[in-house]
Amino acid sequence: MIKVVGVRFRNAGKIYYFDPADFQIKPGDHVIVETARGVELGTTTLGIREVKEESVIQPLRPVIRIATEEDEATVASNRQKEKEAYKICREKIRKHNLEMKLVQAEYTFDNNKLLFYFTADGRVDFRELVKDLASVFRTRIELRQIGVRDETKILGGMGICGRPLCCSSYLSEFVPVSIKMAKEQNLSLNPTKISGMCGRLMCCLKNEQDTYEYLNSKLPMVGDKVTTPEGDMGEVASINVLRQTVKVIIEYKDEKEMREYPTDELKFKPRKKKEKLKVSEEEMKELFGLEDNGGKSKVDAN
Repeated sequence: MIKVVGVRFRNAGKIYYFDPADFQIKPGDHVIVETARGVELGTTTLGIREVKEESVIQPLRPVIRIATEEDEATVASNRQKEKEAYKICREKIRKHNLEMKLVQAEYTFDNNKLLFYFTADGRVDFRELVKDLASVFRTRIELRQIGVRDETKILGGMGICGRPLCCSSYLSEFVPVSIKMAKEQNLSLNPTKISGMCGRLMCCLKNEQDTYEYLNSKLPMVGDKVTTPEGDMGEVASINVLRQTVKVIIEYKDEKEMREYPTDELKFKPRKKKEKLKVSEEEMKELFGLEDNGGKSKVDAN
């Protein structure tokens, strides 16, 4: 076993392990650590704990110190410098007539590197831009192209539910989301209703997926034949997943009648466990570009 402390460098970012050394570190403390891109200030999210050595990437870098008031002042100064760097970079982008959207400027704690995050439809030749920026800021310049999901995570905002976006509030990594999840939850396949601010499928579709899969496994499918408690054979017209009720069309004396029953009162052939809802070719065409969300983020705080 080895002692570690979990440190995060941005809101809802990944948690990285460091050696706490001899410091008494508590969750919420700001610490100075050395990362792959230089010395950084991070926030402790996991207090000192013991984990198995094989679960930690070696060598484990130690915490340099607990942040002082001077360190906090340095970070505040960097935030102000980033605003100015952002404005200058936007001007340079317009000057070089590049098809790219600047999202954020970020200084490392020790000011050894200045990073610019941007989005673009394709590859961008920004070599001349980097030279121009380096001559202005007199430090190492790095431009990182990110996706629209990463952009939304950085900028934040409010979702249609009225709450802060999941990606910017608590999701440390993006999860794969597919149209099949929306169909499993019986949601409208209208792109404007199932896509988030980033234009991709909402991450929250994943939250209730396991519950819906379990509930759907106990229900017949629309069009299936079922036997009612009265012994009549009928066809499923609709289902209510959360209430676990089924509306059945029954033919009675040359007339059709619709009745509603709790699922446990009906007899039917259960779904196969591995059975998946299919998305038609027409639905895929309608939702072109929204069929799947990748599960990886290009923004790495380290």
